[in-house]
Amino acid sequence: MTSHGVRPGDLAAAYTGPQTAMMYGMVFVSVVETVALALLIPWPAVHRVVLVLDVYGILLVIALHAACVTRPHVVGADGTLRIRYGALFDLAVPPDAVASVRVERRYPEGRLVTLSQDGVLDLVVGSQTTVTLELNRPLTFTRPLGTRASARTIRFHADDPRTLVSALRQPV
Repeated sequence: MTSHGVRPGDLAAAYTGPQTAMMYGMVFVSVVETVALALLIPWPAVHRVVLVLDVYGILLVIALHAACVTRPHVVGADGTLRIRYGALFDLAVPPDAVASVRVERRYPEGRLVTLSQDGVLDLVVGSQTTVTLELNRPLTFTRPLGTRASARTIRFHADDPRTLVSALRQPV
């Protein structure tokens, strides 16, 4: 499987580990629901509508997970970091904007993308983040629904945070 936006010499950092079991579980439950509703609904017109909605939901979950697998975080050969979540979130962090980076496991409350009042952006995967990136200037980003905001600290998840942090600390 090819990774989107990963060139030779770049480091691709996966982040789907904590959500993979949950995604497969949601697909399984949705398939069971589809079969159960097919047996329980006696009206053909309602059955067709529910079947279309169920199949659409299953495809949506599979597509979201596939987008996350094929669009990993990327540390470029030039030191640029792309923090991503599938096709929903993509933030390029230039190397001169990074003040410090460290491995730090946190379990923040909230949604996928949460911005606190003090400029801390949490990109949560599986209810956790593993990397904290302190910036020396605010970076503007686009939220999944299109609004713009800025952050001074970014916390995100990587399956192998030590390798990602080491790659960011190496001189270009």
